[in-house]
Amino acid sequence: MASECAVRTAMTEFWQEHAQDGSLTEMMLDHNAEELCKHELPEILSYLPTYVDKDVLELGAGIGRFTGALAEKAKSVTAVDFMEKFVEKNRENNVAHKNIEFCCTDVTTMTSSKSYDIIFSNWLLMYLEDEEVRKLSQNMLSWVREGGYLFCRESCNKQSGNKSRESNPTQYRRRLDYEAFFTSATVPTEDGNGVYGFDLVLSRNVHAYAQLKDNQDQYIWLLQKSRRTDMNGYKTFQEFLDNQQYSENGILRYERIFGRTYVSTGGYDTTKEFVSMLDLQPGQVVLDVGCGIGGSAFYMVKEFGVKVVAIDLSSNMIDIGKARAEEVGITNEVQFEIADATKRTYPDQMFDVIYSRDTILHISDKLSLFKAFHKYLKPGGKVLISDYCCSAGEHSDQFKAYVKQRGYNLLSPQQYGKVLEDAGFVNVKAEDRTDLFVESLKKELKVAASIKDDFIKEFSEEDYRAIVDGWEDKIERTGHGDQRWGMFYAEKS
Repeated sequence: MASECAVRTAMTEFWQEHAQDGSLTEMMLDHNAEELCKHELPEILSYLPTYVDKDVLELGAGIGRFTGALAEKAKSVTAVDFMEKFVEKNRENNVAHKNIEFCCTDVTTMTSSKSYDIIFSNWLLMYLEDEEVRKLSQNMLSWVREGGYLFCRESCNKQSGNKSRESNPTQYRRRLDYEAFFTSATVPTEDGNGVYGFDLVLSRNVHAYAQLKDNQDQYIWLLQKSRRTDMNGYKTFQEFLDNQQYSENGILRYERIFGRTYVSTGGYDTTKEFVSMLDLQPGQVVLDVGCGIGGSAFYMVKEFGVKVVAIDLSSNMIDIGKARAEEVGITNEVQFEIADATKRTYPDQMFDVIYSRDTILHISDKLSLFKAFHKYLKPGGKVLISDYCCSAGEHSDQFKAYVKQRGYNLLSPQQYGKVLEDAGFVNVKAEDRTDLFVESLKKELKVAASIKDDFIKEFSEEDYRAIVDGWEDKIERTGHGDQRWGMFYAEKS
């Protein structure tokens, strides 16, 4: 591993080389790409939680491209950079803001006695060695308050642009490498009875770069400091999903049964039926919650000319979904996000439709989620949800064990509809569609039987039995009356 001194020297030489001729600002703006910056800067800020009257720590502040914008709303901003020239330029650029404290120090050796609501880091970690990122992640977790946030943006996978930067000691890591650094950090709670960790709220690429530069490798992360709870042996709910129910192998074998790009009951057929209720119009914006690998989003884009923000907490789902988007020729119209629907926020009245297939079964506080949906929808906006449900009353021990093992939180269709009404929705339709569920399961078992040999070659005999046994178990649970399947439609008045 390169020594810290060598890395800092190389970074200093690189930036000083471009500062000598007055091109520092141009370098920070990616060769004076004004059009790119015009879209990128507000987009980056839009991913932050509210920072009004908050204490913000900005690491790698540079010449202050974001410092002033943060200071306009924040209670205080501590702007840190290890380059004295950058700190001086930042101070000069933001002299009017009295709530900024400028600090010249190396973030890898930095200490702080102050705590913050938000830590903001833009294009910093890619200049650090792995061990330095690991240590800084730990420090940032200790510097941010409980419930506070860490925001990071980095270049991933490969060098961007078309100009060689041999003197630039940049680490082009994978997105998953950064997420491993962040979520592995832990610090003890104040009462000593547990630990804090970072939970992922949002991970996605920067849309401005994807659209204007065809660069899919600029990534942002938003994480929240939370107390860790036991998740069947996993650190976070996301890790539980990616390693248990939605492993890459599990997703691909689901897709083989549901149909290409689909991982929800009925695949194309139920998607077509449910989407027909929404009267989609070209140019409308849809939020697809629990988008899976994109089937419904692609269908809505191709058939109705809408744009879709497609979110799922499973990184495996999103990675496969993005690959399928390229396969079907849809990239800009669907924006994929790895996101926790209970923590990710959007501007009020952003969407025309919110659509979700068999996802909200994972969420216990459905009322808070539906109230958020109500805020995100434009007046007259619509919600369409299908979801696993349960019957009213008592359930068998086998069903209780199944629900616990899966981590589900189920309501009866009637209860589900009542929660939508309590959230402020009108014209609520709560339909028990278990008949369609069973019909779809039986069709899918026939599909499985017809492709059995190919399926076993692609996966295994064990995988085939897992699909068939799983589908037959669902049919049995519905036959006993425990498991139900609901379709829910509602409007914002």
